Amino acid sequence: MKLKYIGAAVAAIVILIFVSVWISGKSVALKLVRPVTAIGTATTISVQADDPNGVKSFSVSVEQNGQAQQVYQDKTKSAQKTRIYTFTAGKRQADFLKEGPARLVIKAASNDTRGSTTTLAQDIQVVLRPPSIVADGRQHYINQGGAELVTLELAGSWTDAGVRVSRYSAGTFAMPGQPDNSNHRFSLFPYPWDVTPETVPVAFARNDAGTEVTASFWTRVFPKKFRESNIPLTDAQMQKVVGELDPEGTGSLLDRFLKINREMRRANNQTIYDLHNNTEHKILWSGPFVPIKGTRESYFADKRSYYYQGRKVDEQVHLGFDLAQRTNMPVSAANSGKVIYADRLGIYGNCVILDHGYTLQTLYGHMSRIDVKVGDMVQKMQSLGVSGMTGMAFGDHVHFSMLIAGAQVNPIEWWDEHWIKDRILSKIGSPQDISAVQSSAPPPQRTAVAAHRRKRHH
Repeated sequence: MKLKYIGAAVAAIVILIFVSVWISGKSVALKLVRPVTAIGTATTISVQADDPNGVKSFSVSVEQNGQAQQVYQDKTKSAQKTRIYTFTAGKRQADFLKEGPARLVIKAASNDTRGSTTTLAQDIQVVLRPPSIVADGRQHYINQGGAELVTLELAGSWTDAGVRVSRYSAGTFAMPGQPDNSNHRFSLFPYPWDVTPETVPVAFARNDAGTEVTASFWTRVFPKKFRESNIPLTDAQMQKVVGELDPEGTGSLLDRFLKINREMRRANNQTIYDLHNNTEHKILWSGPFVPIKGTRESYFADKRSYYYQGRKVDEQVHLGFDLAQRTNMPVSAANSGKVIYADRLGIYGNCVILDHGYTLQTLYGHMSRIDVKVGDMVQKMQSLGVSGMTGMAFGDHVHFSMLIAGAQVNPIEWWDEHWIKDRILSKIGSPQDISAVQSSAPPPQRTAVAAHRRKRHH
């Protein structure tokens, strides 16, 4: 009788443990690594599966008009808590697919006793028509660190197009006067300073299904040699920067300065890059851009080596011009545009960024006072504020940069009326339009040269 009770108790415990394990079983959490709205001939898709016990099995099917086809399966048991599954789905895997709506069905079973299955169903479009792109037949002369414009004819199914130069890319815009969805387009693109002159720009077009086509066009790149300079650091200079930009930081003065010079600089430049999407689809500027008056104390793409107590401690590239004339000198807009940033920006201090249309933008840094606000439309030579030494600046000056598609470019080209007419306006407007734009511009102004140079850097 006693054994009978013991057996019943053991059985009850086993059942309790089984029920407990069953109830505690988890379901796999599924999510697309990148949004998927369409598939084509063979579209690459990645799905993240999260489960504390891992995944027992994973499968993907495509459904359309009552037909279904499994396009991927993985029955390998895995104890990994997070796993990425990458596969292709499209007409190659399911030959019944036609253009139109379809459904992607993803299933995963948990690697535990319960083995519950999670299903993720995604409505998609099947897009089988590829895009096409043809670049113009012009000769494109490009300065390393400069800019260029190419006109493009697009056709077929496309959702994104532009020009790629190494890891940099710029999008397209409809030709002036055309609707935004026009296939007659242009790309104003940068050829950044850190891209080797042997790199060939490539025009591209792709659709939502991930199908991409490319086209080449005639280019000749002129290599440029950029300056190098040494920046000796003093405790007083570093204390000024650290006290302003990292007042609550810990560590040595040098470590805190280097963190600002590296990490904050990188974060600030990402903020600037992200603003390139905040652009008007039209030209806001007129005629050549006007240089800020003052002595040029640094040039575009200066490679700077920082020294402390005779030892090299850092190296950064300064993208832009540092210009100084006198303390609290007026800072004027280089051309007409719209204020898209007017606030503190890390190493750039009090900073104003103007959009001039089609991702062409100008930046004014280290100001002691800002006199404009986001959303203001400003005219060429209108005051934006006054110079200063906010941010990573050791003396009163203005940092001036020009950007295209978020990449900093050499401003000198945009100070040249002939270059603007030849490289930009002749390609995107009629001769009458070009004449009207240029006739509204004031005569170019020369940069004043101060009698004595002063050391001011960021």
